[in-house]
Amino acid sequence: MAEITAALVKELREKSGAGMMDCKKALAATNGDIERAIDELRKHGLAAAQKKSARVTKEGAIDAYIHAGGKIGVLVEVGVETDFVSRSDNFKEFTHDLAMHVAAASPRWVTRDEVPAAVVDREKAIYAEQATGKPENVIEKILTGKLEKFFSENCLMEQAFVKDPDLNIEQLRTNLVGVIGENVEVRRFARFQLGESQEG
Repeated sequence: MAEITAALVKELREKSGAGMMDCKKALAATNGDIERAIDELRKHGLAAAQKKSARVTKEGAIDAYIHAGGKIGVLVEVGVETDFVSRSDNFKEFTHDLAMHVAAASPRWVTRDEVPAAVVDREKAIYAEQATGKPENVIEKILTGKLEKFFSENCLMEQAFVKDPDLNIEQLRTNLVGVIGENVEVRRFARFQLGESQEG
């Protein structure tokens, strides 16, 4: 059995952002193997991610990403519970990936709750027009399907992650919560493209 030293616990804390006791337990369960301990923390953390989503995120960071030789710029604000975690490599990587994703994928809103009702109504009207002549129950299915696609293309948390399309941004956030053991809240973003006006 490998000795679980304070230095080992500290290293795991810095890599994962998880609490000291959680790090000790994970290292004990994996005989001091840092990489396996991170996996262990993630496994337990995913189950706890749902519980953590109600916790206050008073710390965090604003990250920036500039792309295409200064033609596209993005700012993202992401909240976490503690300053310690906001300085962890995992959190920094997430905020940077998020800013890069926004530059590439051009979302319009963070979540579907932010989409104005007028925009949803306009989309529904367009889809209904396209489905004219089809049976009522079929129209309803078409409307639902097209609206879901609209949300997945335009809402940041539902978009497929540009670096790993098998994950959407919400799953990426949940994975991070599993690793760091704290709630993570994607608060807002701004995307600027040279010569383009902002639209909401």
